Amino acid sequence: MTTTPELLAAEGLIVRRAGDGSVILPPTGLRAAAGQVVLITGASGSGKTTLLHALLDTLPPSLHRSAGTVRWQGTPVRQGRAARTWRRTRCGWLGQDPGAGLHPLWRVDRLIGENLTTDRDTRSSYVAEQLDLLDLPPETAARRAAELSGGQAQRVALARALATDPALLILDEPTSAMDPTTASLVTRAVAARRGSPHHCVLVVSHDESLFGELADTTLRVAATAGGLRRSEGGAGVLRGARCDRRSGDGVAEVALSDGEPLLEPAEISRSKRPMPRGGREAVPFRDGPPDEARRHPLLSVQHLRLATPDGSVLLEDGALELAAGSSTVVIGSSGAGKTTLLHALVGRRPAAGGTLVLHGTPVPGPTRHRSRDQLRAVQLVGQSAVDELNPAHRVDRAVARPLSVLHGLGRAAALFEARTLLVDVGLPPGSEARRPHRLSGGQRQRVVLARALAARPDVLLLDEPTASLDAGTARAVLDLLDRVRATGTAILTATHDPAVAARADDVLELREGRLVPIPHAAPLYAAPARPLTH
Repeated sequence: MTTTPELLAAEGLIVRRAGDGSVILPPTGLRAAAGQVVLITGASGSGKTTLLHALLDTLPPSLHRSAGTVRWQGTPVRQGRAARTWRRTRCGWLGQDPGAGLHPLWRVDRLIGENLTTDRDTRSSYVAEQLDLLDLPPETAARRAAELSGGQAQRVALARALATDPALLILDEPTSAMDPTTASLVTRAVAARRGSPHHCVLVVSHDESLFGELADTTLRVAATAGGLRRSEGGAGVLRGARCDRRSGDGVAEVALSDGEPLLEPAEISRSKRPMPRGGREAVPFRDGPPDEARRHPLLSVQHLRLATPDGSVLLEDGALELAAGSSTVVIGSSGAGKTTLLHALVGRRPAAGGTLVLHGTPVPGPTRHRSRDQLRAVQLVGQSAVDELNPAHRVDRAVARPLSVLHGLGRAAALFEARTLLVDVGLPPGSEARRPHRLSGGQRQRVVLARALAARPDVLLLDEPTASLDAGTARAVLDLLDRVRATGTAILTATHDPAVAARADDVLELREGRLVPIPHAAPLYAAPARPLTH
C-alpha cells in the first residue's frame, strides 16, 4: 500500500504576546499531505490568521512564537533566515488584505512578475496568461496597484502568489471581495493543485460553499462557553490544548487569542455596558425622523459619470436618491466600479461629472472643499480596514475621535460612547484597548464601522461590510445596521453578499456603465461554473 507523503507538519505552535508573555495561540498543530487541500474555518477573531503567521514565521513584532516546530518534507524549518528562504522558494501567500501587500506605485505586470527569473518576453507572456485566467482585461497590466478595485487587487495578489508555482499555497479569505463568478476562478486555481504529488494548499475561509467540496480536510474553530473548541475533519490534524482541560466529547479546548471568551451575538446584546460617571448611559443613535422626512431624499445624485484613471468609463449618467431610513444595495462584477462609486460620493475620488445634493444643497466633489457638517453627514466604511485605521491609535480612541471633533464631546464622554459602539458591533471585551494589528481582519472591519457610526452620519456608505465575517457575526452586524436605519440614516452598500441584498429596499446592478434596478425575486448572480477537480 502506497502512502501519500507528508509535505507540511506543524506541532505545538505557541504564540505569546511580546510585552507580557500572555498566550495568544495555545499549543496547536496541523498536517498537510501531498495533493491535499486543508480548509480552516471558524468565527472571526478566533486566531486563524495568527496560526498562519506562526506557521510562516511572519508574526508582527508584538507577537512571537515561543514554542513549536514546522517541518517541510520532514526537515525542520527554523525561525529567522531559514524560514525566509523557505517562504521565498516554497510558499505562495495571499493575505487577508491583499491591497496592503501590493506596492501602490508598482504596475500590475511588475507585481505579478517580480519573482520570476525568466527573460523579459517570457515574463510578459506569463503575466498576460495569468490576467486572462483570472478574467482581468489586458490593459490591467499597465495599471498601478492603487488604481485597482478590491476584487481586482485580490486577483492580482493571487497571480503574484502563483507566479513561481509554489509547493505550498496559503490563502487567507481569498474570495472576500469577489462576486461568485470571479470567486470560482480562485477555486479553479486551488482545484488544479488538488491531488498533485508536489503541492498542498491551506485555505482560511468562511465560505465553505466554495471550498468545502475541494477540501480533503476541514478544520473548524467553534465558539464554546469556555473559549474555543477546535475540531477536526477528514484525515488532517488541528490540535490545541490548554493545560489538561478537555471537553465532554474528548476534543481539546483552546483559549481565544486574547484569553477571553468569545460572545455570541445574543450574548453581546445582553452584555453589561460600562456606565459613565453619573450613571447616564450614552445613546449612540439619534431618534428616527418623522414619516414626512422619509419621503424626501437625503442625498440625490444626478448625471454621475465615473471613469478609471486611464479614461475607461465605469458609469455614465448615473442617478441615485437615498431617502431617510432607506437601504440600497449596489451589486456588480469585481472591477465594475462599485468602490469608485462610493469613493465619489464621500469625496475621496471625485466623479468625472454629475451633481451631488445633500439636504437640498449641492455638495462639492473633493473632501477638501466640503464643510465639516457635510463631511460628518456622509461616512464611508471602506473595504480595506488596514488602510482605514491608524496603526498607532488604540481602537477606542480611533472611534472616539469623530465624537470629539465633530460633536464636541469631552474625552470621558467620547470614550464611553466609543466603547459602547464597539460593543454594538460585536467586539469582544478588552478589544477597545488594542491597536489594529492586534485584531483580526473581521474585527478591524467592525472597528471601522463603529468609527463611522460615531460620526452619526445621515448617509452611511458600506463597501463589502460582511466580507471578512463569519455568518453569525455578519447577521449581528446586519441587525445593527437595521437599527441604524430605523433612526433615519440612509444606507448605500456595495456587496456580493445575497444576505445583505435580501434586507435592502432596492437593489441596483452596476453593469456596462449603467445602474440597472434588479427585482427582488430575481437572482443576484448567475450560478458560477462548477470548480474543476481532478
